Amino acid sequence: QVQLVESGGGLVQAGGSLRLSCVASGRTSSIYTMGWFRQAPGKERELVAAIRRSGGNTLYADSVKGRFIIYKDNAKNTVYLQMNSLKAEDAAVYFCAASDRFITSAVEVEYWGQGNQVAVSS
Repeated sequence: QVQLVESGGGLVQAGGSLRLSCVASGRTSSIYTMGWFRQAPGKERELVAAIRRSGGNTLYADSVKGRFIIYKDNAKNTVYLQMNSLKAEDAAVYFCAASDRFITSAVEVEYWGQGNQVAVSS
């Protein structure tokens, strides 16, 4: 089993920045990919970004390319999501995710974090 604990959400003004963190514990050696999803009210959970634990290959949703950066610190079993130039449409609950395969959608996710609210004021 893998446990994921997130931190770093909150309220930010449009155009501002936030950084989310997710610490993995447990059978972390089984993790191949970690990523971030988000879910806004009334919408489906969508992939924001994913990163391979080894090698660092990344995948981003088109809506966040050029604004968000996913990166990791394997020594700390931590993945980060640096969110810049935040927009009102980025407001959602953000979930950390982990899997033993490359994450391209929620179908591949084995483990979920508890979710962290990000609110953007205009």
